[in-house]
Amino acid sequence: MAALSAFLPASFNSQRPLVLIAGQGVYPMLVAAQARAAGVPVRLVAFEEETTPELVASFAAQDRRMLRVGQVGHMLDALRDFGAGAALMAGQITPRRLFKGLHPDLKATRILLSLKRRNAETIFGAIAAEIEALGVTLLDARCFLDNHLATAGSMTGKRFPIPAEYLEHGIQIARECARLDIGQGCVVRQGTVLAVEAFEGTDEMLRRAGAFKTEDALFVKTVKVRQDWRFDVPCFGQRTLETMREAGLSAAGLEAGKVIMLDKPAVLEQAREWKIQLFGFA
Repeated sequence: MAALSAFLPASFNSQRPLVLIAGQGVYPMLVAAQARAAGVPVRLVAFEEETTPELVASFAAQDRRMLRVGQVGHMLDALRDFGAGAALMAGQITPRRLFKGLHPDLKATRILLSLKRRNAETIFGAIAAEIEALGVTLLDARCFLDNHLATAGSMTGKRFPIPAEYLEHGIQIARECARLDIGQGCVVRQGTVLAVEAFEGTDEMLRRAGAFKTEDALFVKTVKVRQDWRFDVPCFGQRTLETMREAGLSAAGLEAGKVIMLDKPAVLEQAREWKIQLFGFA
């Protein structure tokens, strides 16, 4: 199915419904648009106070389900009702909802009680197992977004201002944080670590880094060594650019082929306007 996306499995049936399990922001909107353009029938599982209303409204009532965060059993019922052949998770759920503001149904309660460690990876991994137990393939979250991935080299058209040794240092720190399951990003400056990403997310990390001297500072975004591509795929979008600008950061290194740039053409145009240099590393 390379014509649709290089990340689709060979077994993908483009005639069966693809259920988009949609969190916040533009990410699920891009997936829906690209899949529809490819002729794939798309259905929607959306979450109250999370999924963008514009995306919800683009689906007919019979092609969507609105749930509260934590209603895993209802989500599985929706997959059955839609006759799903595949599902794709796109868009963040507010991290604090995994611990506060969750509305678990019986299925979710059973899952949570079975976990010794409760973080995004273990929770979504357990949900993924439940989805695939139905015979529904949970897709690589990069599917249909091949043209929105970071690419190698300077993506903003100018020489990257960060010396190679400091870029390499940032990559090393980001990858070690990802290996330790702390987070997938960091901010470094001339060999010094200013901030690392943890549970609070990318934007809060960037704001913390902005409290220090940010001239020649670098934001690096990477992936885990054993990344589960079905969920928790790192993204870089307009909001991240805005936060970088507010924090006084003007350079970012993104792992090529792995970090999703949410609406890449718009992100690159805005980055050039704000003189923020973006570089894809291998």
